[in-house]
Amino acid sequence: MIRAALAGAACLVASAAGAVECRLALVLAMDVSSSVDAREDALQRGGLAAALTAPEVEAAFFASPLPVALADYEWSGRNQQSLLLDWTLIRAPDDLRRAAAVIGGSMRGHEEFPTAMGYALGYGATLLTRGPGCLFSTIDIAGDGRNNAGFGPEQAYREFPFAGVTVNGLVVNGADFEGEIDLIDFYSREVLHGPGAFLEVAQGFEDYERAMTRKLLRELLNRAVSMAD
Repeated sequence: MIRAALAGAACLVASAAGAVECRLALVLAMDVSSSVDAREDALQRGGLAAALTAPEVEAAFFASPLPVALADYEWSGRNQQSLLLDWTLIRAPDDLRRAAAVIGGSMRGHEEFPTAMGYALGYGATLLTRGPGCLFSTIDIAGDGRNNAGFGPEQAYREFPFAGVTVNGLVVNGADFEGEIDLIDFYSREVLHGPGAFLEVAQGFEDYERAMTRKLLRELLNRAVSMAD
């Protein structure tokens, strides 16, 4: 089924190849708030790097003649956002592998701050404004807790440039102090934003790689096919 989707998308969007610089600007945002311990942080960095280089995800990156632009940052408190991977056009498999290596080999910059998701989303929106010109823009924000510092997602969507931007969520269940249903509900009601937004759930950080792989496939294939609509 994935092979058929990839082949169909490549044929349908070939005529758009010269129109813009890239088909999707994809921003990945990792939670490094105080609820994420060192072991969990290693699982999410390694899991994201492994998901990016999974064979089916690599194939999805190249489902269209137009490349994907990729960036990654970590977030926690109000002023604790750190860029891990600046904008990189993924034109060939080696580009993707180098980007994954940068993310997988990155070091955590903060560990003692709360969950300031509004600030994190604002940082992502600002990052998109200086990114390459793409047909679609998506922020992929993962976390294991609800906003508990500063303004929330709703205000971020009002105050920052989110027109045409999709925000997808990855809920990481398993924190002792977070209710599973409440966290999924929070993401569903307050975090998801824009056209085609969706939520994936990881059952703990051990499940991060599986959930992120599934999430990336949906983001990449959906946008490749959407170009032909």
